[in-house]
Amino acid sequence: MDPRNRYLLTRALAAAATLNALRPVTRFAPHVTTAEFVAGVPVSEMPLQVAALEGGLALLGAGRGRARGWRGLLGLGLTAASIAGLWRLHRDAQDSEEVLERALVEALGPGYRDAIDEPFSPAPAAPVDRSQLLVPRFPRRKRYTASGANIAYGDAGRRNMLDVWKRADLPDDARAPVLLQVHGGAWTVGQKEGQAYPLMSHLAERGWVCVAINYRLSPRATWPDHIVDVKRAIAWTRATIADHGGDPDFIVLTGGSAGGHLTALAALTPGYAPWQPGFEDADTSVAAAVPFYGVYDFLDRHGVANPMLEGLLARAVIKTRLEDDRETWDLASPMSHVRADAPPFFVVHGANDTVVPVEQARYFVSMLREVSTSPVVYAELPRAQHAFDILPSLRTHHTVRAVERFLAVVRSRHGGETPAEAVTSEAT
Repeated sequence: MDPRNRYLLTRALAAAATLNALRPVTRFAPHVTTAEFVAGVPVSEMPLQVAALEGGLALLGAGRGRARGWRGLLGLGLTAASIAGLWRLHRDAQDSEEVLERALVEALGPGYRDAIDEPFSPAPAAPVDRSQLLVPRFPRRKRYTASGANIAYGDAGRRNMLDVWKRADLPDDARAPVLLQVHGGAWTVGQKEGQAYPLMSHLAERGWVCVAINYRLSPRATWPDHIVDVKRAIAWTRATIADHGGDPDFIVLTGGSAGGHLTALAALTPGYAPWQPGFEDADTSVAAAVPFYGVYDFLDRHGVANPMLEGLLARAVIKTRLEDDRETWDLASPMSHVRADAPPFFVVHGANDTVVPVEQARYFVSMLREVSTSPVVYAELPRAQHAFDILPSLRTHHTVRAVERFLAVVRSRHGGETPAEAVTSEAT
């Protein structure tokens, strides 16, 4: 290929990636493409790094004489437009701090920070400096799981193992608040490693105990194996977490995508005996739920679901057709279990999600707010893609700290013992 054509093509592809992050096609079309999701996350979450890369490559090509003529000028123009779009993405990520704060104020009241008891108050968040923006810090699992990796909570081998995240200096009698993380992956793939690291590492540094679980996956597993394992993990945590310095009376559930679905469903169905075989009497209630970009309705009662969802569920997960087994599909939908005594919820979803349409979150939050006597916080993040929080981005930074503030309010209202002074920290 002529070098000038190659230069124009690469500049056009880079501009298309930026446009996809700004306005993904599948938000306005009937089908999801994996390429849009995979390409959208790094561009929307790391726009400054992408802009630096694009600008460097454009200048390098120009220095080699590939930017001459109309093709070169067009390529440089596309690069300039792309960098402008990337700056817009960066500003939207900055704005997420205000979006999250408004969501907390709307649900908890303008004085919600004053309602946080001093022992549970988050440490002042240090501003994100330039070095963090340009070179994000990726949390390390081994730092927090040296004494608590690959612990069995059930009899399904590797799929029933979990990691306990905590600071090495956390006292065994700390009675620290507990976060249980449920990974995503369309109920068919995924593992406890690699997801929610920014949230878990931040809370672990602040003295929390975090539990990251595997669970049985389809097509080998058939629904409701997935939710049974989540409930089994909650039961294990309540029975055992005191041995790791955690408070069994304060367990919070979180997860993204399929993990968001399982988080919401487990939080709304404590003690549901059919999903607790052999441990029917175990307490599987949680103090709060924080689902990220979750699936909340298998029935698609509002006509907004991903058009690929029904086929996936019928073929690999539930393994029955909706028209033949509506009761099972209904029971598996968090929307079907909204209740007055639901625990506090903090629902987080990206406006640009091309895997799970944001409309599902809107309807779920509306239904839950109509009946729940507990706070329901909803943050819809501008330009955020599915699984945005896998990366330690600026948006993730603000989201993690907003979740921490929400949990501090819940912890204050719940009561409990004062966190051990030995684990207070200004880190992260």
